[in-house]
Amino acid sequence: MPRGSSPIVRRQRLGVELRRLRETTGLTGEQVVERVGWAAKSKLSRLENGRSRPDLADVLDLLDLYQVRGRDRDQLVAIARDAGNTRGWLRAYPVMTQRQRGYAELEAGSARIREYGLGVVPGLLQTPDYARVRILSSWPLSEQAGPVAPVPAQRPGAGPVAEPPAPQEPDTEVAARLARQTILTRSPDPPCYEAVLDEQALTGRGAPDDVRAGQLAHLAALASLPNVTIRVLLRDAPVAQHFVPYTGFSIYHFPDPEDPETVAVETLARELVLTDRNSVERYARVFGWLSEAALDPVRSRSWISSLVG
Repeated sequence: MPRGSSPIVRRQRLGVELRRLRETTGLTGEQVVERVGWAAKSKLSRLENGRSRPDLADVLDLLDLYQVRGRDRDQLVAIARDAGNTRGWLRAYPVMTQRQRGYAELEAGSARIREYGLGVVPGLLQTPDYARVRILSSWPLSEQAGPVAPVPAQRPGAGPVAEPPAPQEPDTEVAARLARQTILTRSPDPPCYEAVLDEQALTGRGAPDDVRAGQLAHLAALASLPNVTIRVLLRDAPVAQHFVPYTGFSIYHFPDPEDPETVAVETLARELVLTDRNSVERYARVFGWLSEAALDPVRSRSWISSLVG
């Protein structure tokens, strides 16, 4: 699966550009909707907030209204095509679910991924047995407040408000999570992947002993990949000025410098997707603190291998 553009990030970027163009022309949202002849007033809002898959004809209507020509127009048309290329992107995966899809969209277009696992091992590193335990553990909550796939924020830097999708069967969810993991070994251009794993994620109550043993062996093997770096943060290691992270998180960096670096934070009921620069820089700084406090990659691999033994 070659690296392509991330549709979810392209939708966010397209929305920012369309909003900027509208504000530059001095038009209100209602004026734009009236001039292009759209029946639904919410269509423009959803486009500008990156909350809907764009129709190229709608984008062309807006570019005509804003009198965008030449190279700028060509670039925005290309971004709109990437943002709407859902079917082409999904063909790269043998199976995918709505619950996994938002993360897969972010991961597939990433050049670099940094993750911190506080209480559990991140999804890209999980074995099938470990993934099944994690998915089943939250199954009783799925009808009330099940996790949802990340979606772009309503406004820059804000969290999503989409209703949780209906979960698939556990076997399907596990298969979709494993499908996401193929990016670590894809050829060409696998992402540079870095993870800081808290000791409690590796020795705590996240899985039964036999499942955890298999997970540790899997991590030791993954750490040998040239594009994968794993660090272990021991429970008594001070982080910066005794900073305590609130949650695990993921940071995604994309090859196009104009695509916003993105942070995803998983919560019980919603996944927060942050793209505003201040928030992203805060998480990047925290990841730096965690990396400095953790064991180096060689010692981390030895530590994990000793647990396997």
